[in-house]
Amino acid sequence: MVSETVQVSCVTNGGTKSNESFKRKHLGSDEHASASRHDSSDAKGDIGTSDRDIAANINEDTQADDASKKVRLPKELTFQDMYNNQDAFDDDDEDDSDWEPVQKHIEILKWFCTNCTMVNLDDVFLCDICGEHKESGILRHGFYASPFSPEVELVQVESEATGREKEIWSEASASNCSTAVGFDERMLLHSEVEIKSHPHPERPDRLRAIAASLSAAGIFPGKCCLIPAREITLEELQMVHSSEHIEVVELTRQMFSSYFTPDTYANEHSAHAARLAAGLCADLASAIFSGRVRNGFALVRPPGHHAGVTQAMGFCLHNNAAVAALAAQAAGAKKVLIVDWDVHHGNGTQEIFDQNKSVSFLNRKVILATYRSTF
Repeated sequence: MVSETVQVSCVTNGGTKSNESFKRKHLGSDEHASASRHDSSDAKGDIGTSDRDIAANINEDTQADDASKKVRLPKELTFQDMYNNQDAFDDDDEDDSDWEPVQKHIEILKWFCTNCTMVNLDDVFLCDICGEHKESGILRHGFYASPFSPEVELVQVESEATGREKEIWSEASASNCSTAVGFDERMLLHSEVEIKSHPHPERPDRLRAIAASLSAAGIFPGKCCLIPAREITLEELQMVHSSEHIEVVELTRQMFSSYFTPDTYANEHSAHAARLAAGLCADLASAIFSGRVRNGFALVRPPGHHAGVTQAMGFCLHNNAAVAALAAQAAGAKKVLIVDWDVHHGNGTQEIFDQNKSVSFLNRKVILATYRSTF
C-alpha cells in the first residue's frame, strides 16, 4: 500500500486556511481505485484554485516591495542612484508623449503716433519717426503739441470755413489776398469703415492735424483766404481718367464699405470727397494763374498722385495734381511743371502725362539724385 499526503495552504480574501491533509491510498480493487480517482480529482481542483490565489498574492507582495523601494529612495538622487534603481521609477511618470510646453504670451505694450501713425514702444514718449508726443495734442493744439501745452482758444476751422467761405473769397478778390487755401470739412467723411489694429495713414485726422497747426500759428483762418468748394465736373475728370474709372468710383456712393486695392478704401462719402478735392485743386490753380492770388495750398483728401488713367490705388481715387495742371492750362498756362515731393513715386501722374509734352513731371527721387550728384 502506497500512501501520499499533500498539504495545501489556501489564501482566501486575505486570510489563511488551516492545513488539510489528503491521504490517498492506491488499492488494487476497482471500487477503491474509483474512489481514489474521485478523491484525486477533487484534490487537483483544490490545488488549481490555490495556484491562482497564490499568484495573486505574489503580485500583491511584489507591488508592495516596489512601493517600499520608492519610499526608501532619497529625495535628492544622483545619476548613479537613478541608474541603480531603474525599477523604482514608474514608467507612467516618464511617459511624456502628450506633454506640451506651456506657451506664455508676453504682451508688448505699444502706442501709435497720432501724427504719422507709426508704432512705438510704451516706454517711449516721443515718436521715433516724427517726434510727436505720446499723448499728442496735435488735433487740438497743432504741430508737435505736448499734452502739457497750455490750453489756447483755437478757432474751429471746419465750421468757420464752411460758414464764411463765400464772404472770405469775395473779400480776398477785392483785397488781392496773397495766399488761398482750399478746404472743405465734407472731405473728412471719407474714412475707412473697417476697424483695424493699425490706424490707416490716410485718415481724417491727417487734415485735422494740419488745420489745427495752421490755426495755432494764426495762418488759417487769419492770414489766408478760403476758396469756395465745388465738385469737379464729369467733363473735367474725363480729360484725366477713363469713363470706366469714373463710373467705378461713383459706384462707391451706393456702398457702405469697399476697397479698390488692399490699402485703398472707400465708403459712401468717398466719391463726393474725391470730387470736392479735385474741384478745389482745379479752382486753386485757376485762381493762381489768373492773378487773383499769388499762391495757394490745397488742404484736401483723398490724395491723387497714384491714381492712373484707369484705376485707383495707393489711397488715391482721382488724380488731383493732373486735374490742377490741366485747369492751369485752361486758364492760359502754356507749360506746367509738377514737382512730386513724396516718399513714393507718383506713378499715376507720370502715366497721365507720359505723352503730353506741355506738362513736365519731376519726382522727388530724381531731385535727390540730381542734388547728390553735385557733390
